[in-house]
Parts: sequence; structure tokens; C-alpha cells
Amino acid sequence: MALNPDALGSTSDPIEVSWDSKDALLYAVGVGAGHEELPFTTENSSDIEQQVLPTFPVVIGYGRASAMRSVGSFNPALLVHGQQAITLHQEIPVEGTVTLTAELTGMYDKGKAAVVETTTTAVMDGTPLYTSLGTAFIKGEGGWGGDRGPSGPKNVPPETAPDHVVTYSTSRDQAFLYRLSGDRNPLHTDPTFAAMGGFDTPILHGLCTYGFTGRALLHSICGSDPARFEHIEGRFASPVFPGEDLTIRMWNSGAGEAVFTTSAGAGDTERLVIDQGLLRSR
Repeated sequence: MALNPDALGSTSDPIEVSWDSKDALLYAVGVGAGHEELPFTTENSSDIEQQVLPTFPVVIGYGRASAMRSVGSFNPALLVHGQQAITLHQEIPVEGTVTLTAELTGMYDKGKAAVVETTTTAVMDGTPLYTSLGTAFIKGEGGWGGDRGPSGPKNVPPETAPDHVVTYSTSRDQAFLYRLSGDRNPLHTDPTFAAMGGFDTPILHGLCTYGFTGRALLHSICGSDPARFEHIEGRFASPVFPGEDLTIRMWNSGAGEAVFTTSAGAGDTERLVIDQGLLRSR
């Protein structure tokens, strides 16, 4: 098995993807929203207009527009999600149709592993709606002598108390609900498959944790207004197990910006699960 560095810059065929009110509602409850967030979890509450969580783009057309098909051959069991970023050019509507195009924008040689970066653009009615960037860390696929790429920590919180702290509880069955938005990987629901990956029990989708984190940022920094939510990025540092608490800590870092971390567990078992987090708001 080997990656193909010459694939850098290749793009997927454009595809058209649609969603509706139900898709947005299902995503919201899949990342823990409920009775306290009626604009995101209902479409028929009195005097409340439905809205869409800003991290919803991670499930729009999930897996359908991918530049990874040109990257070469590798063992998918050795791939983990590294980083995820979303830039919103407009507020996401409750229903719509976009054209998605994915481009292979980075291939980095880390020696014993490779990092592959893809950027997906979504265009609605001829205008960009959002851009998403994700990286995949693939064990055992480095060593071709390529560029090592960016390294070192970024978006490091100050050594002061956070300006905002939010703790959410995930359900033991959280992954069964979240998977209905597109990611049916059995790693998150099948104990036998999870054991093959070295886990005692299935782990929560990283992008589900990302959605919980986005909710905390939306309500704490953006006044619960999705139109103010412009950009989010973060690195997945450790897996989360369904049923664990998630604590999101946020530090205001400048005009319209905040850095953040997400931790799972509590006390002696608490560990960092998303770091290098950055939010930009309007």
C-alpha cells in the first residue's frame, strides 16, 4: 500500500446535495440539543423560527464529495480524523441545495505516518455558502521524502481561568442517534469492530463531539445567533466514549475571536479531546 503524492491538487467531480428541515433537526438532537434549544430542535414552536446549528455542514453530503479516492491505497483501519475546520460565508438555511467540490489541498510526510488535507467548497445559487477543511492522519504511510507540513501547537489558551465554561452530558446511546446523520462507521456502534481498533467499547464520533463543542461556542460567544458564527477549527486529540461528560472551556482572545478546548470525563479521568480550537465570530 502507498499514497500517491502526485494526487495533490486533484478534485472530485461536483455533486449536488440537498437537505431539509428534518435533516437539520436530526443533526441538532444528534449533538445533544433539546428542549432548551427549540429554534434548532423544532419547526413548529409558537413564535419561534427554525434555525440550523453552524456545524451542520459536517454532515451535508457526508462522504459523497471526497478527494480521498485519488490519494492512493492505504489501510482505512489506520486512518483517524486529525483536524476539522468550517468557514461559513452565509448562515445555513433550514433547507437547500448545494454543489460540493472537494480538493486534495495537502499531503504531508510525517515519517511513520502521513497527513492528508482536503478542502470542500459548497456553492448555493452561484454563491459560496461554506468551506470545510479536514485532515486525515494515516499511520504507516509516510516516508516518501515529502514536505512535513505545518507543525507545532497553535491557538494555545492563556494560563488564566477561562471566560466561559460549559459542560454537556452525552448519552450512552449518543452514537446511535448521531449516526443517522450519515456516518455509519461500525467503530461507533459495534463492540466487535471497536475491539479490532483497540477499544474496549465503541467510541463516539469525533464530529459528534465537534457538534457539542459548536453548541457551547454558539451560545456562549455568539449569543445563540448562527449568523454571528463565522469560523471554527480544532484538532481531535483523544477519543470520547458515549456517556461521558464534555466540558468546553473558552477564552476571549481578541475582537470576535476565542480559543477553546474540549475535555471528556471528570476529575482524575478528565482528558483533552479537542485542542488548538479557534472560533471567529461576526
